[in-house]
Amino acid sequence: MIASAAVNPGFSFYRPRLPSGSSCTPISSPAAAAAFSRSASRCVRVRSAVTKPAKSPAEEDWKIKRELLLQKRVRSVDVKEALRLQKENNFVILDVRPEAEFKEAHPPGAINVQIYRLIKEWTAWDIARRAAFAFFGIFTGTEENPEFMQSVESKLDKDAKIIVACSTGGTMKPSQSLPEGLQSRSLIAAYLLVLNGYKNVFHLEGGLYKWFKEGLPAEAEEE
Repeated sequence: MIASAAVNPGFSFYRPRLPSGSSCTPISSPAAAAAFSRSASRCVRVRSAVTKPAKSPAEEDWKIKRELLLQKRVRSVDVKEALRLQKENNFVILDVRPEAEFKEAHPPGAINVQIYRLIKEWTAWDIARRAAFAFFGIFTGTEENPEFMQSVESKLDKDAKIIVACSTGGTMKPSQSLPEGLQSRSLIAAYLLVLNGYKNVFHLEGGLYKWFKEGLPAEAEEE
């Protein structure tokens, strides 16, 4: 009987269990060794394990992202300042939430490019991730959108003035409980933008949750 093993990168080797009462004896000749090798090869299974793809820029440690955001002088603005910049200085609000959330409500004139999307592929790794989400009762697992930068670049040039927004906003400001701030989808998106040459990137502090809570202008898209 062959026992199952935990999924680990690389290969897993399975050694057959010897029958009860059998014993290991020295192999006395080359012929016997060859025969043993052929027999063992029929009993040993090599199973390719599920391996995680290489880390993408969006998966870099938050500390690395935050350092670059500060170095590139990405500024955080509150919702009222964001509205003023949009009206008076031609800033574009880049909403990186899922498309369904964007359609439900968003600031007028905002552009939607989701930074995460529902898992689409069916590779061994994707199936493993779906199973992991399902274990916790989540049946809509998401993955990084591989077309995020391509979509942004098709809509906004490198000199565009952009305010990146998501639901919660996150923060780069240190606090006693969060000495390095708090990562969010909008901050990850801002990191990718400056990494790819965008020069005028702002970040919406408090996120669109606060925008709607403050009663600022919002619109929805009809189905």
